[in-house]
Amino acid sequence: MDSSESSAVGSSRRWLILVVLCLSSLVLVIDNMVLTVAIPQIATDLHADAQQIQWIIDAYLLVFAGLLLTSGSLSDRFGRRLIMVIGLALFGGASLLAAYAGSPEMLIAGRVLMGIGGVLIMPSTLSILITVFDDRERPKAIAAWSAVATLGMVGGPVLGGALLNHFWWGSVFVMNVPIAGLAIVAALVLMPESRGPWRKPDLPGTVLSIVGMTALVWTIIVVPQRGWSDSATLAAAAVTVAALCGFVIRELRTDSPMVPLHLFGNRTFTGSSFSLVLVTFANGGLVLVLTQYLQFVLGYSPMRTALAFTPMAIALLAFNALGASVVGKLGAKPVTVAGLVVVAGGFGVLATLNAGTGFWLPAMAMALLGAGAGLAMPAAIGALMSAVPAEHAGVGSALNDTIQQTGGALGVAVLGAILAGAYSGAMPDAAPASARESIAGALGLGDPHLAGLARDAFSSGMHAAFAVGAVSAVVAALVAVFLMRNVKETVGQQDPGTAEELVGTR
Repeated sequence: MDSSESSAVGSSRRWLILVVLCLSSLVLVIDNMVLTVAIPQIATDLHADAQQIQWIIDAYLLVFAGLLLTSGSLSDRFGRRLIMVIGLALFGGASLLAAYAGSPEMLIAGRVLMGIGGVLIMPSTLSILITVFDDRERPKAIAAWSAVATLGMVGGPVLGGALLNHFWWGSVFVMNVPIAGLAIVAALVLMPESRGPWRKPDLPGTVLSIVGMTALVWTIIVVPQRGWSDSATLAAAAVTVAALCGFVIRELRTDSPMVPLHLFGNRTFTGSSFSLVLVTFANGGLVLVLTQYLQFVLGYSPMRTALAFTPMAIALLAFNALGASVVGKLGAKPVTVAGLVVVAGGFGVLATLNAGTGFWLPAMAMALLGAGAGLAMPAAIGALMSAVPAEHAGVGSALNDTIQQTGGALGVAVLGAILAGAYSGAMPDAAPASARESIAGALGLGDPHLAGLARDAFSSGMHAAFAVGAVSAVVAALVAVFLMRNVKETVGQQDPGTAEELVGTR
């Protein structure tokens, strides 16, 4: 979309639309973060066992990951506003079902429906953003959209703790309903409809993408629990490889591919994609590892743990704003590389923490991580989307989401496995089995000496996990250096003549 098309939407209305898009993204991010805080109460009230709790968490992720590419294709075909509004309505209704669930099975069903609603919302937000903002304003809009999502990750646990202090666990789902309703009304009033040109449906590609992505995420989930030798893990991995290979072959041969794989022939798209995978891989395990360190090693309360991420949030906001202005002057490549180097430095500082560390060193590390992410993520996302023809904006947005979801899921699985393996290896063989399995199990035994050993062992495991995170960020920076081209424009500049139609309905 060129600037003349974006001018069809008034300047003041564009920023109101951005508020709606950020609100729509925020409700998804916060919902997933507050759920982690509510799990203990849910387990108690619904008498849910460990397997049911796992499904309550994973059902959303499986559906979301499996349908991402399909959702992006649907938004390009039928209209981005329409798909987002349907997603918001489904997400709000499913949130009510989840809030008043009387059994684990009903809550799992609610989470599945929330996942379907969420996957219709998320790709549409970025694709709508790039159709209503021109080249000059788009970096600032992407930076704001990215910052709000990240702030939701940081602020979600704080909000969840506040709700659970005053209301029942269902309140973490009920809060989604008015937000979704407000976003629906605002979208219908403010947003023009946009869609890509008509293309023949790619049903085989759709089925293969759903099967392949669902199997991939399922494999990532079960590997830490069952290991690679388990038959279920091997079966899931085999389905993943077969379906995704079939998907690639199908997309390369068909005249109307669901996902234009030729995009990976563009160095900027490929470099941005791999950089995002690597940095989200590093960030994926951050909250998992650091939350346990703050609570189990330093003894922070859940609320204090959530507040400890404040330096990251402040730095993220500041450097998002700075990065948006610098990208327009220097281009996306140097800003991405600089941000990734800062992220690597933050992980390097985290790798030095131990049981005797005070507040300031973790705070400095989190400030570095926030600053680096604030610079790198919007710049890399903008560079990635610059390589996507405007008629494929929905699929491009879905690819961006898929890349980040996959990287984050891999980060949780791999860094979590590194932490667990290093922790178990550092604990004495004579320690009870529960103490060797987790630091929570060791602290629960009430033995001060064993607790000290567990804290030291956890610190050793954390050093290894964060060292891998630092290396991942460095590799991401190198990928950006050697693959990305420097772009100052933000979307679709290589082919302004293929801009998607702004239908103009409100």
